[in-house]
Amino acid sequence: MFNIKNKVFCSNGEEQFILADTCWSAFTNATIEDWKYYINYRAKQGFNVIQVNLLRQWDASASDLGLHPFDVNEDGTYNFSEVNDKYFDRVYEMVKFAKQKGITVALVLFWVNYLPDTWATKLKKTSLFPKELVEEYIDFVVEKFGELEPIFFISGDTDFPSSEVINEYYNKALNRLKEISPKSLAALHIRGREPKIPDDLRLNNNLDFYMYQSGHNIEYQYMAYTLAEKFNSTIPKRPVINSEPCYELMGYSRRVYGRFSREDVRRVAWQSVFSGANAGITYGAHGIWSWHNEQLEFDSSVGEAFETPYDWRDALKFEGAWDYSFLRRFVEKEKIFHGEPDQSILLNDTDEIRVIKVKDRIYVYIPSNIKIRLKGQYNSKNIYYIDLETKNVENAKVEYVEDENKTNILMHGFTRDTVLVIK
Repeated sequence: MFNIKNKVFCSNGEEQFILADTCWSAFTNATIEDWKYYINYRAKQGFNVIQVNLLRQWDASASDLGLHPFDVNEDGTYNFSEVNDKYFDRVYEMVKFAKQKGITVALVLFWVNYLPDTWATKLKKTSLFPKELVEEYIDFVVEKFGELEPIFFISGDTDFPSSEVINEYYNKALNRLKEISPKSLAALHIRGREPKIPDDLRLNNNLDFYMYQSGHNIEYQYMAYTLAEKFNSTIPKRPVINSEPCYELMGYSRRVYGRFSREDVRRVAWQSVFSGANAGITYGAHGIWSWHNEQLEFDSSVGEAFETPYDWRDALKFEGAWDYSFLRRFVEKEKIFHGEPDQSILLNDTDEIRVIKVKDRIYVYIPSNIKIRLKGQYNSKNIYYIDLETKNVENAKVEYVEDENKTNILMHGFTRDTVLVIK
């Protein structure tokens, strides 16, 4: 089980950086055999959390398994009073297998489309969860899965349109969860570019950490670092995670032409972590989150209107997941989760380069090659670049300009993004 100490996640007494993968649709779309293959592969890569929607994902790829968490009414909606025990028994076995492989499953309890008046229910009519069943549902989930020590995401991709949604769903669920399972960790997964959490939820001591979503709109990728700064400065202080950066080879939202590359998703990860979201990061592959079978359909008109995913078997092998694996190892080795962002020492005129300090050490993320100019004297330090694609290391060439009290660190010889380490 994870716990939190000094804004850092811990497991079995060891500090850990959360490295999560996005697999929203697994419980309805993945066979048990395929799930085991997927979990074994992600465990090998160093992932320690998998994010899954406990119920049916509204924009999942098509599935021929016919799995539903509740009885289905004649009109296709769910009868939330009638639990499908076989479905949840199957989910239990899937979560149990992940735990056996050292992976904690984060269960999303209420995806946004199941609640009234949200952005999702305005786009597509779906089954609305009765608010009078919220506590009964939480009791059932904790009794069923509590011994497997999941993390609980109270919400999924949510906005906060009303006090009803905030208090009669989310706060009620959060408070009930902590009443019956006080050691469980709980958070809110919020929609893309949502800048804050309503006070009624933010000030609830049962909320354990902040998550934000920089999302999949190509015009707003800078929000990976602006939202990190925002939530890192939010009171009360809690760990911060970018729980949904752009997914690798996801088509840009709203059917804009283009897909996010390996380098794109790597960039937003490092920018997030070095800007204050240094408790963890979530990876996503376009084809894994929706669990896409290329023989079946994907409805690009639902939700944010993404282009067709890759088959999940291909998406599983995208190289970006290894880049995130390296990020986890780097953060834990260098104790970046104890760092504080500090853009004040950077003299380059751009916000894309990000700086974080850990005690007397400085780390600079550089998306595109340029001479780095820093306020202060660092020419006596051990300074080197790491190429984030090849992981090659190059000693840096350094010039100190005494009359300006600045240090110039000359361009490296790599062609991709780098991290500059100053020790």
